[in-house]
Amino acid sequence: MDTAAAKQDRIGARVPHDVYETLCRAAELTGATINQFLVQAALKEAQHVIEREEIIRLSPRDWNWLLNVMDNPSKPTPKLKAAMKRYQKVKRDDADTAFRWEP
Repeated sequence: MDTAAAKQDRIGARVPHDVYETLCRAAELTGATINQFLVQAALKEAQHVIEREEIIRLSPRDWNWLLNVMDNPSKPTPKLKAAMKRYQKVKRDDADTAFRWEP
């Protein structure tokens, strides 16, 4: 049975005294230690930032529009066709280089 403790890292910060007092008061009001309070608050904010940056939210109207566009794509325009031809040419010309177009 593996009884090794999970790896833990240390985080430290220096703050003005009034900020420290505010944080201590908030921790006390929640029944947490200052360290618990800081980790919980920082983790909550970190999760919020990650969600905001990585998740796209659409209204029902926009979701329906997106599904419709994906199900019924418009015909390629002459400019798009020309761009695709240029892309294919560059891709062919660079086939022997170290650069990779596909993953």
